[in-house]
Amino acid sequence: MKVEDTKEGLIKSTKKTHKMQLVFKKWEELSKEEVQSIFSLRSEVFIVEQNCPYQDIDGNDEKADHLLLYENNNLCGYTRIFPKNTYFKEASFGRTVVKKTHRGKGYGHVLVKESIGFLKTKKEKTIKISAQSYLIKFYSSHGFVVRGEEYLEDNIPHTAMFFE
Repeated sequence: MKVEDTKEGLIKSTKKTHKMQLVFKKWEELSKEEVQSIFSLRSEVFIVEQNCPYQDIDGNDEKADHLLLYENNNLCGYTRIFPKNTYFKEASFGRTVVKKTHRGKGYGHVLVKESIGFLKTKKEKTIKISAQSYLIKFYSSHGFVVRGEEYLEDNIPHTAMFFE
């Protein structure tokens, strides 16, 4: 196996080959244009691509820290991050998304790794996510473990996963 085939190798090669920028912001620090880009990316993937009509704007964005991933100044990845007792009893992140045209570059791994790192700097010990079930292997590669049975969320199979 080549180093590029490992998660760490993919992340390292991503940082070398693409002009990628990561930005953490609180809700009140986001510009109108950034909010528009975030909502547009989330609806493009979660509503249109996954053919899942659901209420994306849920009143929780204001409580989250936001991680924006840019390639060549274009938003192509995103996740929102919550301290414990905000979204779940445990710290969490969600709405993790990579634009379809930018998949396969390791950006999903970057978002997860950076989200975990961000929560660790906040002294969060346990992280809970509600993962789309087809991504169990992906999140497991970052140390998440399944707890509980699969359930439907917005008519899509999800599984609770924990990182400690």
